[in-house]
Amino acid sequence: MSGPGVFDRRHRSTTTGLLVLVTFVAFEAMAVATAMPTAVAELDGLAWYGWPFTAFLVAQVVGMVVGGEVGDRRGPRTALLGGVAVFALGLLAAGLAADMALFVAGRAVQGLGGGLIAVSLYVVAGAAYDPRMRPALFGALSAAWVVPALVGPLVAGLVTATATWRLVFLGILPLVAVGLGLVLPALRALGIPTGASTPDRSRPWWAVLSGVGVGTLQYAGQRLDLLAVPLAVVGLAALVVGLRGLLPRGTGRAARGLPSVVASRGLLAGAFFGVESLIPFSLTTLHGYPATAAGVPLTAAALGWSTASALQGRRPDLSRVRLLQAGFVLVVVGVAGTALVAVPGLHGWATYGTWAVAGVGMGLGMSSVGVLLLDQSPAHRRGADSASLQIADVTGSAVCIGAVGVLLAAASAGSLPLTGSVLAAVAGLSLVAAVGVLVAGRCHPVDGGVDGGVGGEADGEVGGRADDGAGPHPGATTLATS
Repeated sequence: MSGPGVFDRRHRSTTTGLLVLVTFVAFEAMAVATAMPTAVAELDGLAWYGWPFTAFLVAQVVGMVVGGEVGDRRGPRTALLGGVAVFALGLLAAGLAADMALFVAGRAVQGLGGGLIAVSLYVVAGAAYDPRMRPALFGALSAAWVVPALVGPLVAGLVTATATWRLVFLGILPLVAVGLGLVLPALRALGIPTGASTPDRSRPWWAVLSGVGVGTLQYAGQRLDLLAVPLAVVGLAALVVGLRGLLPRGTGRAARGLPSVVASRGLLAGAFFGVESLIPFSLTTLHGYPATAAGVPLTAAALGWSTASALQGRRPDLSRVRLLQAGFVLVVVGVAGTALVAVPGLHGWATYGTWAVAGVGMGLGMSSVGVLLLDQSPAHRRGADSASLQIADVTGSAVCIGAVGVLLAAASAGSLPLTGSVLAAVAGLSLVAAVGVLVAGRCHPVDGGVDGGVGGEADGEVGGRADDGAGPHPGATTLATS
């Protein structure tokens, strides 16, 4: 298409810098699971194995909220610079850790920085790019995950085996400097949004409570004793209460406009990543696949995701609501099709195709959600609303992955047949994606405007929110119960 693009002279450096930053965060996310067993063994921390992941997740939720507040009050430059600095400090701390406690602390610092970065990228996208350019930008950012998804685990495995696991963390630090250097010139030109209201000092505490709830749910899902039930109840209660203070009013009931956009992100992430956590285990356990072959469907999904993201970016005139609905439909097909992994005669081969279809759906859906958020969020609330979107993603994924973990743990203990556990997980997550098709249809702007593609900025009341944007939203409910 004619006209300015994300790689024109004005935006080339900014886009490249954002892509580099996303790439190193993505590589770290893909590589750390490969290096973790060796790191934990060397640090004599086997009993703490789950804590580096939980610490990262809890701190990430806090970082998202803090990043949103800082972005709205001081502009994206401060938030992104702070996020990159904190993330780099966490990489350094984890890479140099002398014991497991320091390693967990380093991972928590990484999570805090990662949350700041995730939200800041949305604020920069809203401030530095014209609305018609945002579909292409989100397509490019999605594509930045492809190479890390393909080579991250392999490179991390080779580095860990031939040198040391510490390089998996320390080796990313040069990329941090490169990405920051490229994006800095554009950040200098981005000022503080006008109309920002007094920040709500309670939001970080709601974020801590939500993070603790997610971590407790994950821990409860790993247990099969009587203590698991009260832990799960406590974790769910903490998550519900915390999210009430963080998400836009009406998110749990999918109110029209921004609340449905946020809810869609949680439903997309929960359905997709819940099943993705199930696929390698199913192929390995039910059909005897080696680890490399069991991961191929995930690669196929990553390629489908990036391809669809790039294609939607070429058509900014298309309705983002319709694209989001189409994405959910494809995710439903892909998730439901995963049930074929339980058919002995197919030997798991169908999963290669069905999961690629789900990846295409995610490429259409995730990019469209990002565009819809920026279109319906006023400039002075982009940070807080972007934080809500990211929090919905994290909590939706964590709850659904935790539910899959409970079913698989029950199968491992002999309480349920493995095939039955797999089919139950697929059925439940297919329902989650199907609900998303309906919720996506409610993502039109609340002011009655028609979504005919990428439009202008939203003003005034957003997503049915009745407050001034500064305080908590007491009408919100958790995505886990929607």
